[in-house]
Amino acid sequence: MKKILALAAVFVITGVMLAVQAATPQEVLAFFNKYVDAANTYSDTITTFYAPDAKIIRVVMKKDGTTATVTADTKQYFNQMRIGANLAKINKYKNYYTERKITKQGNNYKISCLRQPSTSDYKIPAYFVIGPDSKGDLKIKEEMMYTKQQSFLKYAK
Repeated sequence: MKKILALAAVFVITGVMLAVQAATPQEVLAFFNKYVDAANTYSDTITTFYAPDAKIIRVVMKKDGTTATVTADTKQYFNQMRIGANLAKINKYKNYYTERKITKQGNNYKISCLRQPSTSDYKIPAYFVIGPDSKGDLKIKEEMMYTKQQSFLKYAK
């Protein structure tokens, strides 16, 4: 009986280790493309792409040329997203990500890119740290975007 329990434990541990193994760059890029599609179609599933403790960073480009960094937790960020979603839909707002560069960081990957809002002609820096959660599902663990939206300054500390 002890041998059966020990063998079962080995199978469970092996299964968990395989589930949380590092993803491939192709899997991460496919996940990122699904995220971009969900964001640009205002899908209700957008919040499922984020880890519950994801770090959200906005670097606000002030009119005087300086910047201010604003960080939010997922709860704050999801509330902000809900508030802005209706206006974004009306304006058919989308984000396009170009010059994507993916680098490995432990079990995670960082996608550095330029973000172009559909309502403008400029491109500004962004990055996403994506990796497996404890169940092995890919999640956004950190997101940073430069923005010219001055409204984010009210969240600055």
